[in-house]
Amino acid sequence: MKPAAFSHLRAETPAAVADGLQAENSKIIAGGQSLGPMLNLRLARPTQLVGLNILPGMEAASERGDTIVIGAGVTHARIEDGACGVDLPPMMRHVARSIAYRAVRNKGTIGGSLAHADPAADWVTVMTALDASLLLHAPDGSQRRLPMRDFMLGAYRTALAPREYVEAVEVATTMRGALWGYDKLCRKVGEFADAIGALVLDPSTGYARLVAGATGARPLILSGLAGDIARNARHPGEAAVHTALTEQLPDSDPVKLHLLTTALCRAIEKVIPA
Repeated sequence: MKPAAFSHLRAETPAAVADGLQAENSKIIAGGQSLGPMLNLRLARPTQLVGLNILPGMEAASERGDTIVIGAGVTHARIEDGACGVDLPPMMRHVARSIAYRAVRNKGTIGGSLAHADPAADWVTVMTALDASLLLHAPDGSQRRLPMRDFMLGAYRTALAPREYVEAVEVATTMRGALWGYDKLCRKVGEFADAIGALVLDPSTGYARLVAGATGARPLILSGLAGDIARNARHPGEAAVHTALTEQLPDSDPVKLHLLTTALCRAIEKVIPA
């Protein structure tokens, strides 16, 4: 199918974005790797698309004090290639190379993926595990900072206000030295995940986070298990992981719980052998 007719505004300033989004049924586009198929299937029928790619700073990455600032328009491919001009946490480069296919990674952006909030996407889980914050730009020019754990509210739902957009992703520089494990289960390479497990431990700061992704909703933070792992430096075992998931996701079917348990156990094993 072909998309319904729409106009395309390539916004050069934040003010132009705000003006463009005042049009009825307008929608933001970044890389377009998620929105494009929805347009072709006519699941989305905006009258105007407002592109963010040429906004100043959207495709840049930098380091400010103890924070790595990644423009929302940085592509998965640049993260995969280590071509951001600033050292990123190794976990990010590992994850980027397993997102879809290279053609998708060449266009898809980290900010677009987070704003789309697909539960099965990699970045929503990884940024939760790394305790990232999102810098959001409001129509009046103001900015606000929101932790990733509070940004995604559910499947395809975020805390973005009307006409607000993701300007940058911020990660602590200490995450470069963190221990991490990541595992994604999918039916074939390039597909969205059926289950994701992510563990990040930073002994220098005492940070520990264990996250289950592709749950069908927002990423699930398993704080109790992460605390046990940090204190004991022991793998909690498959039974304990399954029990924790069952308590948090009581309505999930047994197959889903098994997949999530497997992904989490594999992620933990990459840091702490069973």
